[in-house]
Amino acid sequence: MTKTIDLIAGARPNFMKISPIIDALKLAEASGGQLRYRLIHTGQHYDHAMSGGFFEQLGIPAPDVNLEVGSGTQAEQTAAIMVRYEKLLLEQRSDLCLVVGDVTSTMACSIAARKLGVPVAHVEGGIRSGDWAMPEEINRVVTDSITNWFFTTSATAGDNLRRSGVADENIFFVGNTMIDTLMKQMPRFRLPEFWQELDLESGNYFVVTLHRPANVDGEHHLLRLLQAISKGTAGLPIIFPVHPRTAKNLQNLAGQIPNIHYVDPQGYLEFNYLVKHAKGVITDSGGITEETTVMGIPCLTLRDNTERPETVTIGTNELIGTDPANLAPALARLMAGQWKKGGIPETWDGRAAERIVGHLENLL
Repeated sequence: MTKTIDLIAGARPNFMKISPIIDALKLAEASGGQLRYRLIHTGQHYDHAMSGGFFEQLGIPAPDVNLEVGSGTQAEQTAAIMVRYEKLLLEQRSDLCLVVGDVTSTMACSIAARKLGVPVAHVEGGIRSGDWAMPEEINRVVTDSITNWFFTTSATAGDNLRRSGVADENIFFVGNTMIDTLMKQMPRFRLPEFWQELDLESGNYFVVTLHRPANVDGEHHLLRLLQAISKGTAGLPIIFPVHPRTAKNLQNLAGQIPNIHYVDPQGYLEFNYLVKHAKGVITDSGGITEETTVMGIPCLTLRDNTERPETVTIGTNELIGTDPANLAPALARLMAGQWKKGGIPETWDGRAAERIVGHLENLL
């Protein structure tokens, strides 16, 4: 009997994780499998730069349903997603709600589905930062408290789930679908438009991404961070694709640091070209630390904690904290060629989605 799986995509990080699952489901269907999917875009990230371009570059089909919730406060977005997804399920019930990551859509659709008796599977279940100031941590914990089946990226995530009372038979250590996408798309990475204009050379520039409130909400703190980055990188170009959240705080800082180049948010292929050819990456994003680990690029994370500890213990990432003073010694090591080489975590081999679909065929 055919089973329908709702694939929930709400924000940019979700698209990279959903794309290989779609490919794996299509492959299984072509081989006579009984699983079908319905792609649901909640519209949490609704502008083209943050959403539409990723669908095109990653070859994701147009959503079957767009809930079009748009922007709003945490509560407004959560409520709108729940109301609209509940309405969809009441009209056209599915057999499984599959959520990925830790954005508002992940939590909201999980709650709506479970209250209607639709089971939930969480891709990237069990990761924890321990930082309750992060909205994402609340989304993770709430989602995992009501999830039926967990697809994990690391042994640590599985351990976190067991400690919270999840039974072994509901945990599946499959790997990282974001790395599936990275490996598939790597041959297609392409130069960003500004490459020649800024006279960039492979291995001779840095990439910066910042969006967390602790780093960008105070103009003075942000300026001190950028000054420390500039000083520690010895005048090398610094490419800073600016998240919409950060843009307003940079308006008064533009031009104060000559070797920092503010650019628009980049497409997946352009951004990862920049990362792959950078001397190093300075970020407060969790997902980017996974990509730098697989590509072997030094990564400095401006946070005090991480939900992806394997990028530190195994990979190329180091937690630097949010104090600008911590950047100088770390960058000195990097510039001197003394950064750790790192390795690739277990099962980060480009086949996570294939494993997920195999388990879903058995579970459903």
